[in-house]
Formats: sequence, C-alpha cells, structure tokens
Amino acid sequence: MNTLPFQFSGADLMALGSGALWWQAQGLLCVSDLHLGKSARAARTGGMELPPYEVIDTLHRLDRDLQVTGARRVICLGDSFDDAGAADRLTEEASLQITRLQAGREWVWIEGNHDPGPVNLGGSHRRTLTIGPLTFRHICEGEKGEVSGHYHPKAQIRTRSRNLSRPCFLIDDHRLIMPAYGTYTGGLRCDRAPLATLMSANAQAILTGPRPTRIPMPR
Repeated sequence: MNTLPFQFSGADLMALGSGALWWQAQGLLCVSDLHLGKSARAARTGGMELPPYEVIDTLHRLDRDLQVTGARRVICLGDSFDDAGAADRLTEEASLQITRLQAGREWVWIEGNHDPGPVNLGGSHRRTLTIGPLTFRHICEGEKGEVSGHYHPKAQIRTRSRNLSRPCFLIDDHRLIMPAYGTYTGGLRCDRAPLATLMSANAQAILTGPRPTRIPMPR
C-alpha cells in the first residue's frame, strides 16, 4: 500500500497514493469529490463528450483501497455525484457495485455543493460529522481539526526536465483539504486563489501518486 503517514490535530493518519485518507485507529477511509456521473451530465447538457467509464473506474479504485485497508467505515466527503440527479441515473452495474462496497460497512455521505446526498442509496447522510478530534465537512469553515474537500487541490512543481502537476492533500495547523478522488475531476493549483490565501504560511502538500511525497505547499 502506497501511503505517507502524518499527524493532524492529534490523529495519526495516512495519505494514500490514490487520494484517499486512511485513519487506521478508527478503521475509517475517507474520499472526497467522486463526482460520479460527470460524463453523463456533460453529454446530457451538451458539454464536452467524455468516455462514459468514469463511474466504474472510480468505484474500482475505491474497491481496491477498501480491500487493502480493510476499512469498516467510509466517509464520502461531498460532491459524490456530479449533480443532484446523478445517483438516480446510475447504471445497474454501478448501483450494484456501490451496494457491494457498502455491505458490512458504516457508510456516510456528506452533503456537497453539487449534490444534497444520494438519498436513494444506502448509508447515512450528514452535513458534518465529528469523530474524536476531527470534523468532516465538504467546504472548510476554519474550525480546528477540519477535514474537507471541494477545492480539488493540485500542486505544480518543477523538475529538471519538466513541470509536474499532481493532485494533493493540503495540511496546516487547523485544516486538511483532500484531493478529488473521481476519475474525471480537474484541479485547482494551490498557488492560486483561494487556496494560496486560505492555507497558513507553514502549510504542507502531500502529492498523490505511486510514492506520496510531502513538500512545502507551493506558493
């Protein structure tokens, strides 16, 4: 398992290379911004034509993370679906896959700005959830120990041969902002507004990928 351990607000956490967050002491896997149904919404609204594989691809990656970690609790940190109706338009294959992933696990859908929570699927539905020292919500509000998503942060760094852009976790003394987990999600560079001013001066970034790497947040 490609992970990078770190401590946040007194909790021992691991950043997975996939963009998931693993809290072993709680048996809890957290993912943010799956945006399931993005390709279908784009086709429905006359947007860019995208291959319609992102739902199953995202769910397969989530399945792998659940198998590797053995998670018994899952938090989907908002914008799990690309719009309010996407959950109702899932294929039978995707619906069955979600049901299978939920089986035997505590599953929490956090409300996002794209979706109010998929009420027709299993699991509980919350605006926020506090577990020990951490509070999970979709958009950060500045509370200490806050884990949020929404911004799809990515970091751009320069190597000897090229510029490299990777989705990333952002961490400072008060907040942890998750990368987007969905296959077709874009990203906001962390040296751009509002992330550049939202995160404190000592903020760190953890780059996702085969070897999660912690660096000072690029500014």
